[in-house]
Order: sequence, then structure tokens, then C-alpha cells
Amino acid sequence: MAQQFTTSQVKTRTALLVFVKGSSAPVVLYVENPQGVYEELQQAIKGPSATLIEKEGTGPIKKLTVLANQISAIALQDEQYV
Repeated sequence: MAQQFTTSQVKTRTALLVFVKGSSAPVVLYVENPQGVYEELQQAIKGPSATLIEKEGTGPIKKLTVLANQISAIALQDEQYV
């Protein structure tokens, strides 16, 4: 039987999904300011050069290093947890 949780017990966090070319699954990165990192990566993707991007995470993935021209897409995703 599934356990029921009240809305005060359920919390929401935002994950940054980084889709890397040649990979079927995205890299899920938890950071302190996901909206700010999203906008920073968005600008790097639009840039003409292959800049090296290095971000530190607070979740299972501690550090991500990738070339900007190897990122095919990025997204923000809200996740609920207890």
C-alpha cells in the first residue's frame, strides 16, 4: 500500500538537465542556482567558440566538464521529494 504524504512533507527542487551530443540520457545536475546556471549555459551554447564549461553540483554528480559545442540542449525540471 502506498504511503500518503501531506503537502507540508513534500519538497520541490529544480534539476538542470544537460543533453550532451552522442549520449542518450541527459546529465542531471543539482546546483544552488539552477536558473542562473541555465542562463549561463544558454549563452555559452549560443556563442561561436567551443568554450570549456565546468560546473560543480550538489547532488550525485559533483562536477561536470563539457565543451559548449557538445551540448545539444538544456532544460530545468522540478522534482518532488520527501
